[in-house]
Amino acid sequence: MPIDMISFSVIKEDHATQARAGVLQTGHGVVNTPIFMPVGTLGSVKGISQAELESEIKAQIILGNTYHLYLRPGVDVLREAGGIHRYIDWPGPMLTDSGGYQIFSLADRRKIKPEGAVFQSHIDGSKHLFTPENNVEIQRTIGADLIMAFDECTPYPCDRKYVRKSLQITHAWLDRGWHHHHLTPPAYDYDQLFIPIIQGSVYPDLRIESTREILRYDNPLYAIGGLSVGEPHEDMYAITREVCRLIPADRGRYLMGVGTPENLLVSIGLGIDFFDCVLPTRNARHGLIYTSEGVINMKNAKWKNSFEPIDPNSGVATSARYTKAYLHHLIRTGEMLGARLATLQNLGFFLWLVNHAREHLLSGTFGDWQQMMLEKVQKRL
Repeated sequence: MPIDMISFSVIKEDHATQARAGVLQTGHGVVNTPIFMPVGTLGSVKGISQAELESEIKAQIILGNTYHLYLRPGVDVLREAGGIHRYIDWPGPMLTDSGGYQIFSLADRRKIKPEGAVFQSHIDGSKHLFTPENNVEIQRTIGADLIMAFDECTPYPCDRKYVRKSLQITHAWLDRGWHHHHLTPPAYDYDQLFIPIIQGSVYPDLRIESTREILRYDNPLYAIGGLSVGEPHEDMYAITREVCRLIPADRGRYLMGVGTPENLLVSIGLGIDFFDCVLPTRNARHGLIYTSEGVINMKNAKWKNSFEPIDPNSGVATSARYTKAYLHHLIRTGEMLGARLATLQNLGFFLWLVNHAREHLLSGTFGDWQQMMLEKVQKRL
């Protein structure tokens, strides 16, 4: 069967900001940008089904995580299933993180070597080795359309000397992963795009150095990693602005692990096209709800007798159907339905937000709309 090549194109730019509307073409369909990608670490976006992702959330692309899928269910199972799309019954595009962030967060269970990273499973303590080459093979077998380079995500704060050393490793691993990817065929009957990642912590000169290094690898899409790890938002925006200035305007830009609705709105204005974050699903399970009018702590007693819909504007059918009072009751009593409805609302709102950003970009009204929404999304209701 033919291999569908992956491409990215910008179709409209905003002249008042650096925002753009674009299109990513993949073998599993089109992704309209800017876009938020729900995180499905183990092949499941926590609490909701793939059918709900399609019909309620209207997600265009979702994520899986290489570290977790490698450990469970394992690459042999995914190979036998015919890849992650068939295994989880998801028809749209998918991206897999390399697992680098998870491995490097296991500070007492991993060791970095020039050839790769040796780590212990958080499940049973067994030892494993990820190299740039076998990480590509694992992600190929998992079957995502977009696969990430194996890199080191430095913590914050981080000593400059360590960041410099880390960059040398990340760039060396990128070169090895890039060449292995381009010397090996896709695992299935569709193209798989390998995406380089820019690192450098909050040091502008190191970020510039890393950006120039990854631009040597001609690619339709580049990622910015190592942000939203505890640094002030002002630093994140400053680094994002500088990196976006260097990445050619016709290439896609993915800001990894970001973030809040405010982060999305500001970063879209800086030129970012792709986002992912566990925040909407994680906070939903704790009763923190994002809506088109602001943020709600649904555990607060003030919502006990609030019989208005959760959020009739976000486009989520269940949020127009059920009331804040009912959701307050479900969350306070620990009912599973409460976490599910909250997750549907949060993810639905994040997708509503980026979709509306795109609409305003296409109509030439993004700047005014962005400022209006920034005021709303920061309100605590």
